[in-house]
Amino acid sequence: QVRLVESGGGLVQAGGSLRLSCAASGTILSIGTMGWYRQGPGKQRELVATVTRVGSTTYADSVKGRFTLSRDNAKNTVYLQMNSLRPEDTAVYYCHAIVGQYYWGQGTQVTVSS
Repeated sequence: QVRLVESGGGLVQAGGSLRLSCAASGTILSIGTMGWYRQGPGKQRELVATVTRVGSTTYADSVKGRFTLSRDNAKNTVYLQMNSLRPEDTAVYYCHAIVGQYYWGQGTQVTVSS
């Protein structure tokens, strides 16, 4: 079993920054792609960013140039640095990881005030 523990959400003013972390633990031989999705109020869950084990990243167009995803394979952890935050970034952010199958974290709330 794999567990994903997220941290770093909170309330920030527009233009501010937050850093999310997601650490994977459990029976892990190798983790594939990791990353983040988000679900805003009344919206469907959407991709934010993903990173492969070798460091290849993919970003949603809405966050390109503002968010940076990085990965520490030794710690089974990914970090999402979010800069220039906007009110429309308000959402519950979910970490995911592929360890033979898809795993999800419990979600962390990010609220950006205008």
